[in-house]
Amino acid sequence: MASWFRRKRASWWLQQRLQRLTRQVARRARPSPETPPVLFFNASTRLWGLSENAAFQLLTAWSLRLAGVPVVHVVCRQGLPHCLLAAAQDPQGRPPCSLCTAWSQRLYAHARVEELTPLPAADLERRLQGLKVPDLQDFTYQGAPLGALVTPSVRWALRRHHLPDDEPTRALFRRFLLGAWTVRERFRVLVESIAPQTVVAFNGLFYPEAVACWVASRRGIPVVTHEIGLRPLSGFFTHGPNAPAYPIHVSHTFELTPEREARLQAYLARRFQGAFTMAGVRFWPKMLPLDQTWEQRLRRFRQMVPVFTNVVFDTSQVYANILFSDMFAWLETVLDIIREHPETLFVLRAHPDEHRPGKAARESVRDWVRARGVDRLPNVVFVDSHEYLSSYALIQRAKFVMVYNSTIGLEAVLLGKRVLCGGKARFSPYGIGKLPRSARDFRRIAEAWLRASHLEVSPTQIERAKKFLYYQLYKVSLPFGKFLEPFPGVSGYVLLKDVKVEDLYPDRSPTLQTLYEGIVQGREFVLPEGAEVEEMRQEGIGSAPGPVLLPG
Repeated sequence: MASWFRRKRASWWLQQRLQRLTRQVARRARPSPETPPVLFFNASTRLWGLSENAAFQLLTAWSLRLAGVPVVHVVCRQGLPHCLLAAAQDPQGRPPCSLCTAWSQRLYAHARVEELTPLPAADLERRLQGLKVPDLQDFTYQGAPLGALVTPSVRWALRRHHLPDDEPTRALFRRFLLGAWTVRERFRVLVESIAPQTVVAFNGLFYPEAVACWVASRRGIPVVTHEIGLRPLSGFFTHGPNAPAYPIHVSHTFELTPEREARLQAYLARRFQGAFTMAGVRFWPKMLPLDQTWEQRLRRFRQMVPVFTNVVFDTSQVYANILFSDMFAWLETVLDIIREHPETLFVLRAHPDEHRPGKAARESVRDWVRARGVDRLPNVVFVDSHEYLSSYALIQRAKFVMVYNSTIGLEAVLLGKRVLCGGKARFSPYGIGKLPRSARDFRRIAEAWLRASHLEVSPTQIERAKKFLYYQLYKVSLPFGKFLEPFPGVSGYVLLKDVKVEDLYPDRSPTLQTLYEGIVQGREFVLPEGAEVEEMRQEGIGSAPGPVLLPG
């Protein structure tokens, strides 16, 4: 009862602050009639309240309006036969349009809004009838690759990569395709009529935003997409429709100063103890070291190799699948290697997000392990997603590490271990870890490393990894903590702090200034050095990096 009351009170305060700020921004905004508008769209970020990504857009739009930039919000008003978040909860149900619309009215009050309303599509509906899932995945209509644009969303909603060719899956596909066509047609008319200078969209792969980005790109309109950053209450913005890939361009002039080194070491000390969150979720309430049972097990083998998987339906997998068709195809190759090397203990680790309540995978590593009998092999230990065994303790004892595209690969390099990647990770372009040229090359390198008497990581590679991680954390993860705080008891949702409208001008916030310069002037979304220095001062960071304490 107390938690329910706390959430109701928090929701009331959020509505009061929204009401005040939307009015104040509207009174102070002076849009320049000569300036083309910026178009904002995020149909896949929330069903109620204020999610983190919806808040990032809202604050950015307010700031641009106060700087004299016209802003247009495209808001769904029962325009989609099924939306992504609702389908993830109930693929066969109906979206809660009234709840979503009510919150849209609060969020975008006193702003210019273009509504996404239903579009008749009798011809399209006829063409979709009778098509099987492979045909729906490849479906194009009037030049638009709707099937390719929709497939990642179907996988995400169904929490699986391999889609069954059954009627429930086909029905969801059809509804998403009809929604995609509505977005395509509405956006085509909209961008032609208002000629926006930029389209800002969430994620870029979820189907409503993916179609909007496709329409804009086809007409030469710059696109900016965004996702959750690596720090709490931080956002990652990038030019182009590929925010889930987290394309990070570390400046060639960037150096790790003693202060930055100290800050990174302090972060790693917390990270290696499990003290971190992502999108409001703390995956590791505790971390268990390798106990005596593990020590006895390790002594029975010549060497140990941990294998870290990912969540197969995650939108990042679209960019990871370059050597193998998907993560399970990679695991089949790993399984062949396991069977050929009985002298090596392989620890297969499921991603901690694989069975998150409300987002549990329906095609999981656990199911694959059981179906293939992997857990019955004498040289395999399977660690499920809900088990709190320390991954870092495993890495410390490993000969080398296999990952698909998980961030744990970057951390393993920092711990002095070679990393063999099965998929393209965000750190792959920087020579951090080994990304083979092909699936056959993956197999060849794994065999060579298993036979090698000793493996080392070069100091150059470790230095690259440290620079990349720092840049990822403190340069391109833009902090919004000045404006936001977590919504009590609901991960991924936030409250507005009691900020003043004056705080929303770009020159009053390094984050908002960076967003203004990136969206309006086309600059990179990189936090300036002065903001780093101020953050370090507030964190009490000195210039002497201490030792990193590892678990177990």
